[in-house]
Amino acid sequence: MTSSGRKPVVDVAYPAGGAMTETASSDRAKVLNKLRFSDVSFKFLTRAAAIAVLIILSGIIISLIHGSWPALRQFGFEFLVDESWNPVTEKFGAIAPIYGTIVTSIIAMLIAVPVGLFIAMFLTELCPMFLRRPIGIAIELLAGIPSIIYGIWGLFVFAPFLQQHVQPFLITVFGPIPILNEMFAGPPYGIGVLTAGLILAIMVLPFITSISRDVFEAVPPVLKEAAYGLGCTTWEVARNVVLPFTRVGVIGGVMLGLGRALGETMAVTFVIGNAHRISGSILAPGTTISATIANEFTEAVGDIYTSSLIALGLILFIITFIVLAAARLMLMRLNARLGK
Repeated sequence: MTSSGRKPVVDVAYPAGGAMTETASSDRAKVLNKLRFSDVSFKFLTRAAAIAVLIILSGIIISLIHGSWPALRQFGFEFLVDESWNPVTEKFGAIAPIYGTIVTSIIAMLIAVPVGLFIAMFLTELCPMFLRRPIGIAIELLAGIPSIIYGIWGLFVFAPFLQQHVQPFLITVFGPIPILNEMFAGPPYGIGVLTAGLILAIMVLPFITSISRDVFEAVPPVLKEAAYGLGCTTWEVARNVVLPFTRVGVIGGVMLGLGRALGETMAVTFVIGNAHRISGSILAPGTTISATIANEFTEAVGDIYTSSLIALGLILFIITFIVLAAARLMLMRLNARLGK
């Protein structure tokens, strides 16, 4: 205290406080720089991944075109419509493998799609709780079985069963019916296009079922409860509520299964018979693009033979692309119809 009773004014410096402010600002700048670097790195990595996919896809297309060019140049459009496949005379045609690939895939999808959707609907709407997990695990285990196991089982177990019991029955039943008698004509070989289609149906069934079950479970319960409250049956709820709400996911699962069916190799090679000819009967042996490549690529001698096999790969690539493009177009039309 001074004599006048006032407190003395003392100038106090706060070097420590100033130092803390500068430190906090520096730390904040470091954090912001780190976040900015992480964001830039993330953008770069994601962009690089997307570009890498395009580069790989372009490389595959260029390699297929380059490898198949000698055969396409020599045979021209005739390569797509000729049935002959003779390595000795170097006369090759792709119509038989194309036909087998398309027919076996159609058979597989005609069986697997409705069965897979019904299984998924049963698991989500009707199955008791204590059975949902065992059945779901069993379906997922089917997806994990290697294709060569399916091929061995199909050749030694499934094909003899078809030959002894199923195919004679089909020949007898459809024999008097026009058109169908040609589809189920001939001796019961056991192996053939029908057998390959059935094996493919079993192989793609887990994919369709698993994806359909997941998207069915994603339907908001309030939508189904509202439909049940209006008096709808389970089938009406599934047809008018669940399927329209999940159509994109269901179509995606179907396309995934179709892609697997189109490109399956080992299982089909075991049971289709590997005959380069087109037959009106689905009981007769045939071949597919992937089976032809797997069987003959190691034995291909000469540029034209090898180029013809690569051309088959190019055709399979184009077929797959067309299927995916058609699926995308169908989804766009569905969304446009609903005003989205």
